[in-house]
Amino acid sequence: MAIDLKAVEQLATDQSSLKAAAGLAKPAKWSGVGGSQDGALIWGECAGSGANPYRVMADLRDLGNKCTCPSRKFPCKHVLGLLWLNAESIVPFAPAETPAWVSDWLGRRRGTSAAKPAGAAAPAGEKDLRAARTAEPEAAEDPKDAARREAQAAKRNEETERAILDALDALEQWIGDQLRLGLSGFIDDATARCRRIAARLVDGKAAVLAGRIDELPARLLALAAGDRPRGAVVELGKLVLLARAFRAAPRDAEIRRAVASSETRETVLADPQAPHVNGHWEVLAEQVQTRRDGLVSQTTWLLNLGAAGPRFAMLLDFFPASAGRRGSVFTPGERFQAELVFYPSQQPLRALLVRRDAAEETLTHEWPAPDETLSHALTRPLLAEPWTIDVPLLLPQGRIARDDAGHAWWRSADGTDTLPITGSAAGLLAGTELTRTAAIWSGNRLTILAAQTPWGRIAGHD
Repeated sequence: MAIDLKAVEQLATDQSSLKAAAGLAKPAKWSGVGGSQDGALIWGECAGSGANPYRVMADLRDLGNKCTCPSRKFPCKHVLGLLWLNAESIVPFAPAETPAWVSDWLGRRRGTSAAKPAGAAAPAGEKDLRAARTAEPEAAEDPKDAARREAQAAKRNEETERAILDALDALEQWIGDQLRLGLSGFIDDATARCRRIAARLVDGKAAVLAGRIDELPARLLALAAGDRPRGAVVELGKLVLLARAFRAAPRDAEIRRAVASSETRETVLADPQAPHVNGHWEVLAEQVQTRRDGLVSQTTWLLNLGAAGPRFAMLLDFFPASAGRRGSVFTPGERFQAELVFYPSQQPLRALLVRRDAAEETLTHEWPAPDETLSHALTRPLLAEPWTIDVPLLLPQGRIARDDAGHAWWRSADGTDTLPITGSAAGLLAGTELTRTAAIWSGNRLTILAAQTPWGRIAGHD
C-alpha cells in the first residue's frame, strides 16, 4: 500500500491543518511507529500537550483514520502528520504485530462481519488471515451500515457547503467595508486586513479562496503606486463574482476548485468528461513561489506545439516550505511527446501528466502562430471565468519598448497593440525582434515566460 503527499493534502480540511501537520512530520515527534505486514495499516504515538502521547492510526486502503486527541477536525493534524511521515518515507514503518488499540478501532470500524486487521495475532486453530480471504469471500456489507455512511457523508457535505456560504457572506460584507472605508486605507493596510478575512475563510472551509486573498497584497504591491487603486477594485470585484458564482452553483466542480478544494488526481483521471490530449509539448518556464500559508507552489507552463487541444497547459504542485527546494523533472526549452489530462473546465488549463515520451526528431522548431486576435485572447477567458487571475497568451511578432519613464512595454510589429511588462525586461529581451512570445497576463502586466527570436529561444528572465 502506498500514499503520496498529494493525497494527504487533499484529505486536509483546511490549509491550517496541513501547515500544522507539516510541523508534526518530524521523527522526534513520534514513537511506536509501525505498520501491518501487508502495509495496509499504519500507526504511531505523537507527543502532544498532555502527559500521554496521542495514539494515531490509519487504514491506507480507504484512508480511514483515528486519533485520541480532542480535536474536532477530521482528520486532525496528528493523522495528517502520520500520513505525511508515510508518504515521504521520513521514518520507516517496520512491519509489526498490530497493537490492541489499533485492532479495537479496526474491529469497531468494520463490524463483526469484517475481516480482522492485517498483522493481528490469530487465535489458536484459526486459519491464516490471507488464506482465509482467498478461500472464503468476505461477508456482504450490512445495507444499514452503508445507508448510515451515505447519510453521514451527505450531512458532512451539507455542513461544509453551509460553512462555505457563511464564509462567503462574511467576505462580501468585508469587501463592502473596504470600499466604504476607502481604497487608500485598504492598500496601506492590505496585509493585515487580508490576513484576517483569509483566516475566517479557512475556518469556513474555503481554503483555496483564503490562499488567493492571502496573496492579494503581494499582487497589489507589484503594481506601480498609481495603478494600485484600480488593481484593488479589479481584485475585489473578481472576489464578489466568484462568491456569487458559488452561491448559484455550489456543486459545480470548476467553481469549487476556485473556492474550496481541487479534485484528487484519481478523481480527475477517472472522470469521463476530463479531456485527454496526446501531443507535442514544450516546457516554457517554471515558476516557484513561497506562499504565506507555508506552502510552496511549483507551476510548470507547457505549450502545445500541435494543432489539437488547448494551447497551454499548467502543471501545478504544492509542497511545504519546510521540506526545502525540490528539483524539477522539467527543463525550460525541452520538448516531448506526452498525454495530459485536463481538469474539466470551460477553459481547460490545469492538467496532469499521464504519460511522457521522447519528442520526435522531425518536430518543427517554430512555435505555432496565434490562432486568435490579441483582444480576443485577452477577453475570452474572462468571459468564461471572470474571476480568473492569470491568462496565458501567445503573442505575435513584436518588440520590447520603453517609455520616457523607463517602463517596459511589449509592442506588436505593426504598432497596433501594446501591453505593459512586469519588471525591466532587460538583457536579451530588450531591443531584439521577438517572432513569438509566450506570456502571462495578470490584468495589469505581462510576465514573459519565453520568446523566440530569429536567432533562437530566450527565457523570460534573460
